[in-house]
Amino acid sequence: MNYALLALSWIVFYTLHSVLAASKIKRILEGKLGNAHKWYRLGYTLVSSLLFLGIMVQALFIPKSILIPKGDLTDYLGYMFAGFGTIILTKSSKNYSLKRFLGFEPSPKEDENLVTTGLYSKIRHPLYAGLVLIFLGYFLFSGTVTAVVHLACLVLYLPFGIYFEEKKLVAQFGKAYQKYKLAVPSIIPRFW
Repeated sequence: MNYALLALSWIVFYTLHSVLAASKIKRILEGKLGNAHKWYRLGYTLVSSLLFLGIMVQALFIPKSILIPKGDLTDYLGYMFAGFGTIILTKSSKNYSLKRFLGFEPSPKEDENLVTTGLYSKIRHPLYAGLVLIFLGYFLFSGTVTAVVHLACLVLYLPFGIYFEEKKLVAQFGKAYQKYKLAVPSIIPRFW
């Protein structure tokens, strides 16, 4: 029952994440809120952060049920995957303004450029790739059923999250993004 509630919490989190980030919802709220719309991103970030924190607290109260035994190899691989995921998140987020991400600075609409360099030249969604590696690393390190639920919910959400995000990017960048989409894989880089 604990794991079903944890999965349900992730479903609520990911659903709200996608719905509240949708361009249509933003346009509707911009019309209704008027000048107060400038605080929407900050509210969105606060809601997301509180929900994520709530899921982490919820996971702390679930009794540990070990799925794979801990060992030196699983610890090493867990640290390695989580470390690579953290590096990928850090490197890919250098293209974002923290003030803009948190909602303290408006995002430019017209003059924003499509980023296709660095990690973005290898994969279109390095933030998602980094999260998968971190969640995988956490599972290998902890070996718990709870960690599998976290990882499984993320992996099941990715196709939906990528779909909705790319709809916004195609609307924003048009043919440039469609061309980029054909040339660069989503989250698993091509090594050939």
